[in-house]
Amino acid sequence: MDKLLNASVFAPNLPKWPYFYSIKTVNNYIEANLSVIQANAIKKSAENERFRTFLNHQPDSDLDAIVQQLNTKISAKVDCTLCGNCCKTLMIVVTNPEADQLSGALQISRTSFDEQYIEKGLNEMMLINKMPCCFLKETKCTVYENRFEGCREFPALHLPGFKKRLFTHFMHYDRCMIIYNTIEYLKNILYFEIESSQPC
Repeated sequence: MDKLLNASVFAPNLPKWPYFYSIKTVNNYIEANLSVIQANAIKKSAENERFRTFLNHQPDSDLDAIVQQLNTKISAKVDCTLCGNCCKTLMIVVTNPEADQLSGALQISRTSFDEQYIEKGLNEMMLINKMPCCFLKETKCTVYENRFEGCREFPALHLPGFKKRLFTHFMHYDRCMIIYNTIEYLKNILYFEIESSQPC
């Protein structure tokens, strides 16, 4: 993947953080093939473990700034309604207020809603009871305006505290093309050294 295009030339005598330059654009290449992403996730497993360790040593606020800019640029190039993989593969936590709101929107009783769509886990945690999500039709959400908070936030790259969610982001690296491409561009912009796998 080509390096991220920046607004100004990187000055070697300055720290390599976006305080000194702005991420203006991502090149046109976005990996959107989930089969390729999943294969790369296996191939890059050791590399990604090293990158997680590398990220843990980076300044929080600067890292958040880079990730949020990358997320904005990459998300604009991805049409999630053509994918829906998160809705096909994730178990979503549901709160009581969310269940109340959606059951009202569907015009069914809360009891019927729970019976049809909810299962309870440890400590009475409520989860959507099917994968793919029962509210997914083909690759689109049928209750989009009343979707749950977990759905609204995913993949959560726009939120502060990126480092606190590293385990989750790398867990979803093979599931979400936005996360995958953000992490791959992040490796480039932070000049992360990727070891080439040369034969012995």
